[in-house]
Amino acid sequence: MATKRFGRDFSQFGRTRPVEGGLATANRRGRFGHTMWGRAFVDALERLGDRGRMARGRAYARSGQVVSVGIDRGVVVGEVQGSQLDPFEAVVRLRPLDDDAVADVVARVRREPGSLAVLAGGTIPDSFAHLVMPSDAADFDFDCTCPDDGWPCKHAAALAYVAAERIDAEPLQLLELRGLRLDELIDAVDTSGAEADDAGDWFGADAVLPELPEPVARAAPDDLEPLLLRAALRTFCGDEREVDDVLTELGELYGEL
Repeated sequence: MATKRFGRDFSQFGRTRPVEGGLATANRRGRFGHTMWGRAFVDALERLGDRGRMARGRAYARSGQVVSVGIDRGVVVGEVQGSQLDPFEAVVRLRPLDDDAVADVVARVRREPGSLAVLAGGTIPDSFAHLVMPSDAADFDFDCTCPDDGWPCKHAAALAYVAAERIDAEPLQLLELRGLRLDELIDAVDTSGAEADDAGDWFGADAVLPELPEPVARAAPDDLEPLLLRAALRTFCGDEREVDDVLTELGELYGEL
């Protein structure tokens, strides 16, 4: 399907056909997104969409007009029942993280060891927000088989709101939409860790050094050669008794240090 942005406005064309067994959202009123991840997805979406079409998309999502939804790498696809006999096929795309952005995520995981356990538990750490959240129109694209050229049309908007609730329930779906799967992230962290270890071994940064011996505290005269020390003292002492007195005094002075 080709991306549509301009053309006739069919956003309110025809009467909506009711659906049995549609994927009605749990949200019945108010704002979508009760987690920071679902909220971030919705906030970015609503900043760029036409207010009228977004409102009708919310109504569609709440009334169960979304017949099916699937989230895969970088894309949400689904069928949304409108005014025609057959449902429309709608698509919401998110721009995948580029190599630099993935490297930033990997680096953050390595700096925060506990974050990998949080991710493995199905949650994204709050500190990753600026790394993975969509932020502007360049992160999104929409398409639909309906005749409305809105970007997004109400059918794609309804699909996006259903996806937001999926992200609330499973935050890792947002990583999937940014083109990054958990197993790939774990592999990337392991690989970067091995490379870092190799470099560290090369420069000795990770070398295991033996423990330093405990120093034995004793007076300095005890480390001197006794005969040489006495010979040095004789140069200014009158006799051996005076030498003995100086040695005794030195010992007492060092003992007080």
